[in-house]
Amino acid sequence: MSSITDDSNPQQGIHVFVDVPIHEPALEALREIDGIHVTMADPIIEAVVVRPPELVRHTHILFCACPPKNLDDLSELRLIQLCSAGYSQLFGLKLVQRGVRACNGAGVFDTAIAEWNVAMMVNLARNLRQMIRNQEACVWDRSAEFQKEIRGSVVGLWGYGGIGRQTARLCKAMGMTVHALEPHGIGQRLNYYCVPDAGDPEGVLPDRVFNLAERVSFLEGLDFLVLCMPLTRLTEGIVGDAELRALPRHAFLLNPARGPLVQEESLLRALRDRWIAGAAIDTHYHYPMPADHPLWAMKNVIFTPHISGSANSPYFRPRVWDLFLKNVHRYLTGKPLLNELSSLQLNGE
Repeated sequence: MSSITDDSNPQQGIHVFVDVPIHEPALEALREIDGIHVTMADPIIEAVVVRPPELVRHTHILFCACPPKNLDDLSELRLIQLCSAGYSQLFGLKLVQRGVRACNGAGVFDTAIAEWNVAMMVNLARNLRQMIRNQEACVWDRSAEFQKEIRGSVVGLWGYGGIGRQTARLCKAMGMTVHALEPHGIGQRLNYYCVPDAGDPEGVLPDRVFNLAERVSFLEGLDFLVLCMPLTRLTEGIVGDAELRALPRHAFLLNPARGPLVQEESLLRALRDRWIAGAAIDTHYHYPMPADHPLWAMKNVIFTPHISGSANSPYFRPRVWDLFLKNVHRYLTGKPLLNELSSLQLNGE
């Protein structure tokens, strides 16, 4: 691991430790902020590592995918900015007790994941997987099952954060009816990062809004169920036998959120026994999924390797750095931070 320290003077200014891929224009803009001193390390996105104590000891602001294992060495830490929308990597770190604020990368991937959602709806409705198999086998089959459209369908968004709102925007443009299940209701969304001209900042797009007590009514009326909620202790396994059986048999499940939101055995039963018509799955129970896992071979499943929104997108670095720069300015001027996680969220609730 190599590192570059711009200013090693621990006595002055705000020290920022950058542990994500660099976006040069934004890095230069960060360096130009008065009183900011930047330390960088070669980023390790998919692992938790120990960073040399002398490199991180005086960090006030940490920009990372995962905090280092030796977080206790960051004795002056005041703010963590994650580059991911998920934040389960912060559970158990006792950030609230330490007085450390944290923000996630929500909004950076909204447009990409919403496009994946719509693409999967079209592909599932028209059974694209079977059409590709027919092509490979030189089979000319013009059956009606390949000629469906999603216009007029009802899509249910379980969770109405940034991904849900951008998915709603696209679905409404395509003539779909949008239902949303949001435990805390839907309204204006303030102090969240959003790509310009995207999403539903005012919370006005759903045709109908449900609460948790109405989940069965929500599920019974859907053609597509899209999971758009974070994984927490309260949401892990929230979709099980009862929820999957409540869906119409012609309905499809889409999970671009987190695999364990759906109970694994329940999902396999639902797909094998045709409680539902099929599923598109981008988030999983194992990384990578073992080659002998049943989901690989299921003909009513589209199975993608967590790419609906990822750090390999050409838009990832500009957007996540834009979010970070905005939050640095807000932190320095005492304004509300974008995507700040509550104490309940940091405790995994």
